Amino acid sequence: MARWTTQHQTRVGPTSPSGRRAGPLDVDALLADRRTGIIVCCGSGGVGKTTTSAALALRAAEQGRKVVVLTIDPARRLAQSMGIEALDNTPRPVQDVAGDGRLDAMMLDMKRTFDEVVESQASPEKAQQILANPFYVALSSSFAGTQEYMAMEKLGQIHRDSKTSESYDLIVVDTPPSRSALDFLDAPERLSSFLDGRFVRLLMAPARGPAKLMTAGFSLITNALTKVLGAQFLKDLQTFVSALDTVFGGFRQRAQQTYSLLQADGTAFLVVAAPEPDALREAAYFVERLSEDGMPLAGLIVNRASPAAESTLPAEEALSGVGRLRRDGGGSVAAGLLRLHADQVQLVERERKLRDRFAAAHPQVPTAVVPALAGDVHDLDGLRRIGDLLAAAGRT
Repeated sequence: MARWTTQHQTRVGPTSPSGRRAGPLDVDALLADRRTGIIVCCGSGGVGKTTTSAALALRAAEQGRKVVVLTIDPARRLAQSMGIEALDNTPRPVQDVAGDGRLDAMMLDMKRTFDEVVESQASPEKAQQILANPFYVALSSSFAGTQEYMAMEKLGQIHRDSKTSESYDLIVVDTPPSRSALDFLDAPERLSSFLDGRFVRLLMAPARGPAKLMTAGFSLITNALTKVLGAQFLKDLQTFVSALDTVFGGFRQRAQQTYSLLQADGTAFLVVAAPEPDALREAAYFVERLSEDGMPLAGLIVNRASPAAESTLPAEEALSGVGRLRRDGGGSVAAGLLRLHADQVQLVERERKLRDRFAAAHPQVPTAVVPALAGDVHDLDGLRRIGDLLAAAGRT
C-alpha cells in the first residue's frame, strides 16, 4: 500500500511506524509528477466526487498534461460544467483549456463497451449472434455488476490505446457513488467465479467436449430444464454461455491486467468525502479496503467544509448574549445574528472533530479540506476555482 507524501514524491506505507500524522495533500505535486498516469476518485454519493474529478483533470491539463476524464457516475453535471452538450463512450474535447495541455471527457456507456468487447473478440458472424442473444441483451444492459466489469474494461482500453498512440498521459476516473465504487476491483474475481461455476460449466459441456459428455445425468437435467423453461429458452441460454467461454476469457485476462495496473506506482486513489459522519465512515471503509487490496492511496479530499466565522466570538458567549437579549425583551435582530453565529461556530467545530477522529484512526492519510462554495459549479471557471482551492489546501 502506498501514498503520496507532501515533501517528497515517494510512497510510504499506510501504517508507518513513526505514528506521525500526515501533512496536507499536495494536489499540485500529484498532478505535476509525470509518473502519475491514473487518478481514481472514489467515495459515497453526493460528496462532489464528479466535480472534484473534473477539476483535477482541468487543472492537470492547464498545467500542460494530456488528460482524459472518464465518469462512471450517470450524473450529467460533468458535461454541463465542461461546456459539452453530451458525453458518451467516445472522448470529447473540452474547449477553452488554457495552456499547452489537452482535456477530453467521456462517460461510460456500459452496453456499448460490452458490445466492443464482443466485436473485438469474436468473428463478425459470431459477434452478431451474441449481440442478438436475449441473455446477452439483458446482461449487457442491466445485470448487476456489469457496470463495474465494463469500467475495468474501458479503463484498460484507454490505457492500452494511450501507450500505443501517446494520446493521454493522465486518466482521471470518476467512480460510481457508494461502496459499489470499489466493486470494479472485484471484477476479475467475480467474472472468473461466474465462468467457473458448476452450472455454467454444465451448460458449456456440449460445446467444450465430445458427445460422450452428454451423459444420462446431463440429459435428465436438460430435459427437466426444457420442461420448465422451454426449449428455445434453454437453447438461447446455452448459446450465450458457450459464447462466454470464447469471448470473455480475453476480457477476464485484461481485467486482471487492469487490476494489476491499479496497484502500480503510476496510479493514485483519492477518497472524496463530505464533513459528515456517514460520508467519513464511508471514506474510512474506502481507505481500509484500498489498503487491504494493496492499492496506492494518495489521500483524502473533504469537500464542502463549512467556512469559519469571521468573528472570533466563541459560541458560548454568543448564546449567552442571545439569552440576555431575550430576558431584556428586545434586540430580536441582534439575537438572531448571534444565534446564527453560534450555529456556524458549532458546525465548524463539529466538522473539525469529525476530521480529527478520521485522522486519528488513519494518521498516514494526507488530507485536503475544500471549503463550500456559495453556488453550484456549472462552468470551467467554477472548476478552476475548485482546483485552486484543492491546491491551496495542500499549502496550509
